[in-house]
Amino acid sequence: MPSESFITREVLEAILDTIDEGIHVIDPNGQTIFYNGVAAKHDGMNRSEVLGKPLLEAFPSLNHKSSTLLRVIKSEKPIYNFSQSYVNAHGRIIETLNTTLPIHVKGVIVGAIEIAKDYSSVKKLSQRLADLESSLKTSENPEKKTEIGQMHSFSEILTSDPQFKSLISQGKKAARSSSSVLVYGESGVGKELFVQSIHRDSDRRKEPFIAQNCAALPGSLLESLLFGTAKGSYTGALERKGLFELADGGTLFLDELQSMPIDLQAKLLRVLEDGFIRRIGGARSVQVDVRIIAAMNINPKNAVSENKLRPDLFYRLNVLSYELPPLRERVKDIELLTEYFISIYNTKLEKTIKGIDEETRFFFQKYQWPGNVRELKHTIEYMMNHTEQDIIVLEDLPQLLKKRTSPPEEILPLRKAMLEMETKLITDALLQTNGNVFQASKLLQIPRQTLQYKIRKHI
Repeated sequence: MPSESFITREVLEAILDTIDEGIHVIDPNGQTIFYNGVAAKHDGMNRSEVLGKPLLEAFPSLNHKSSTLLRVIKSEKPIYNFSQSYVNAHGRIIETLNTTLPIHVKGVIVGAIEIAKDYSSVKKLSQRLADLESSLKTSENPEKKTEIGQMHSFSEILTSDPQFKSLISQGKKAARSSSSVLVYGESGVGKELFVQSIHRDSDRRKEPFIAQNCAALPGSLLESLLFGTAKGSYTGALERKGLFELADGGTLFLDELQSMPIDLQAKLLRVLEDGFIRRIGGARSVQVDVRIIAAMNINPKNAVSENKLRPDLFYRLNVLSYELPPLRERVKDIELLTEYFISIYNTKLEKTIKGIDEETRFFFQKYQWPGNVRELKHTIEYMMNHTEQDIIVLEDLPQLLKKRTSPPEEILPLRKAMLEMETKLITDALLQTNGNVFQASKLLQIPRQTLQYKIRKHI
């Protein structure tokens, strides 16, 4: 019969083997005591090559300074979301994003655990995209630059809202400037549409427009993508241009800026100040002529107070800043956009929908649209795919929105609601005790005299 401690360890190891992240545990001497299958797959190793062996023997390219596990054993402090590049015992370059934690028992460190995510494939993909941007930019055919994607213009922003019309006028003026721009507003309000319109109206319209979401990549990968890398800056690194160099002469759009690590924001600020960038691991600075337009889906002042945005970067970008209003604040635009999206999907879906009925129109105007224009667009697309009529009705709404069309339950005055509840509880207690007031009072945990008074008053 297996011992209880053996069963506990067996169950624990089985659990750790089922999760989809690499788990690597070492003891205080740096010897591996647990190493799951996912970690082995990430590292390109067999478990037998690592388990029970000193860490530096299994991974000879690492040392006490470059290994996050050994650093945590020494410092007894956690390391969060750290990107690590190393060569395994078979000569393969490995890229992981690690969180490494000390393991304490009764205040004494007994080991360290590393939870690793493999982003080698993500990094390779981002570098291929950068190479593609570079090849498109340096193409001998200058017309290639305008074929990378259809750029939107201010004429495509449909609105009858005076405030939004004023913002469009300001955006057209911003297009004539070379200053950096900050655009913020809730998700789905059309920030990228507004940003592309600024680029298309500017003198840079024939030059590259490159967009990068700052929340899509780990900080170290985002840094190498933006600034480029010098050959040998890390294991396997090649001489590679970053997005700043690829966007030279044009516009670099940084979406969700508040997700960019604070230390990387400092480097961005320096580029805004002097126009020079230096590739990671490089010794030479390169001057670039890039207009930075940043976007955020939260108020930048809140981002500053929450330490998500450097104050100095905010003040540098706040010269030209625009807050795009949510759809619920421009109700007249709902009908305008609804008609536009119906015409778009009539063409795409080969339908002849004439519009929406009055009930649906009323619901659209009262609904808060937390996803803004994007949510309205997807709602229209869904309804047009499901309707069998030439007029869209409430029944065609997506299931989640249908629930919001049900009339809310009547809310009683508090005093009346409490009286009804009290009467019900007393009646139930009397039924359970066959009318025995004494037993009912014990069930309700109130004095018998109090119960008799309430019975005379309410029942």
